Amino acid sequence: MTVIDKVAWIRLESGVILSSRSRGKDVYYLPGGKREAGESDLDTLVREIREEMSVVVDPRSASPVGVFEAQAHGHPYGTVVRMRCYTAHYRGTLRPANEIEEIAWLGYADRHRVSPVDQVIFDHLRRGGRLR
Repeated sequence: MTVIDKVAWIRLESGVILSSRSRGKDVYYLPGGKREAGESDLDTLVREIREEMSVVVDPRSASPVGVFEAQAHGHPYGTVVRMRCYTAHYRGTLRPANEIEEIAWLGYADRHRVSPVDQVIFDHLRRGGRLR
């Protein structure tokens, strides 16, 4: 089994969650990405969100949501994404940057539009009453 190690930002507002779609992709992903050598979870979170969403995440406000795993979208069977998720406050105006073509606020009804690991996270948030 191959594991892709990622860190993601859970940003919920009024029962919907911030998601992003990269250029050329057909599904939405939670903002975040792969860790670079030597980076902590919070280093990765701050860097990835700045690069993708054009805002600054406050690492002091970060709170873990959980670690989730699922088959990696678009990868051979047996390739798993392990996503460490955090909530955190931010400064700035959300807008897509770099490879991100679109940002969207999605509800549970949009579950079919997101990657498999995000579907697991949507289920978790729905069970907790945080995603409508």
